Amino acid sequence: MSPQNISDAEQAYRNLGVTPIINASGSVTRLGGSRTRPEVLEQMAGTARVMVNIDELNRKAGEEIARLVGSEAAMVSSGAAGGLLLQAAACIAGSDPVKMQRLPETEGMKNEIIMQTTHRFPYDHAYRAAGAKIVEIGNYLFNHPWELEGAINERTAAVAYLCAPFTSKRVMPLAQVCEIAHAHDVPVIVDAASMLPPRANLQRYLRDGADMVIFSGGKGVRGPQGTGILCGRADLIDAALANASPAQFIGRSAKVAKEEIVGLVTALSMFVEEDEQAEMAWYRSMAQRVVDSLIEVPGLNITLEHDGIDYLLPNAVLRLGGDWSGPSAQQVAAALQQGDPPIYLQQLRAPDELMVDPLNVTEDEIDVIIRRLREALTGTT
Repeated sequence: MSPQNISDAEQAYRNLGVTPIINASGSVTRLGGSRTRPEVLEQMAGTARVMVNIDELNRKAGEEIARLVGSEAAMVSSGAAGGLLLQAAACIAGSDPVKMQRLPETEGMKNEIIMQTTHRFPYDHAYRAAGAKIVEIGNYLFNHPWELEGAINERTAAVAYLCAPFTSKRVMPLAQVCEIAHAHDVPVIVDAASMLPPRANLQRYLRDGADMVIFSGGKGVRGPQGTGILCGRADLIDAALANASPAQFIGRSAKVAKEEIVGLVTALSMFVEEDEQAEMAWYRSMAQRVVDSLIEVPGLNITLEHDGIDYLLPNAVLRLGGDWSGPSAQQVAAALQQGDPPIYLQQLRAPDELMVDPLNVTEDEIDVIIRRLREALTGTT
């Protein structure tokens, strides 16, 4: 995209009174998600002007996505949250139109979804929106196999599992959860919205035994921001499709446009073919520039972190504790957000930590981030 086009694009937001920002916080939805691939935008612009049968498009796109991710079946959902809604609907009502029509009223159905306490998160509201009742097991420190065994009963629709950075490492492993649940013929549904890349995760959770997995179609895939990749067991994906738009059931409000469906297939095709090692080298070089530029700030502990689990991309991590005597992490973050342009850093982990995630940062922007961080940390340019 040329500088002129970037300027025109920013002006469209400014005309609405919205200020463009620098997003160094990763693929955060409230900060715009990710930069959509130019090839995807071009594909969407063309396909938006062509009429097709959406049921046929859903099926054919699902077949191609299943081929790309190596699952029995797949479909495009309305973001990852829309995928959670359809996971719950599929497990509670299946493809039974009588039950589907009743959702979210689930009295008398299998409507309980079991979750480990450390996996409770705001997005599980999407499960409850389908009529699920969340049953927690364990506590904030420990989760035991016998607790899962004891929670499964005739009302259990599914066991939900969250895969996300910085979730507790004390939880039961997914493979163990699947083994216990499957012994009782209970499906396991996984939210892995933010876990791409690494690309190996496309098969990892299914290999561990998960029955349905949702990934964001935006975020690291950099497809349309309002899409999700729902993949897994063919019968459950069929049930999710039955509950989804264009059918007039609970998923109707979570509609995905035809051009978004094609855009996601395009983005995913590009994503799986890319050189991940080269991609990570680029992100590492961006994060390393931040580390190298600020490493001599007295008292600041700054490192480059990348483990593919908590730090999915190379991140520059600033720890403002120990010998640090300057402003707090909250004060530094506030100073950057209040500047021009506003800069948002990642604050996902400890209260005294800030992270620069390079996913959505350009080379020009990384220089701005470094300069503004130095000003906020030291009061000098």
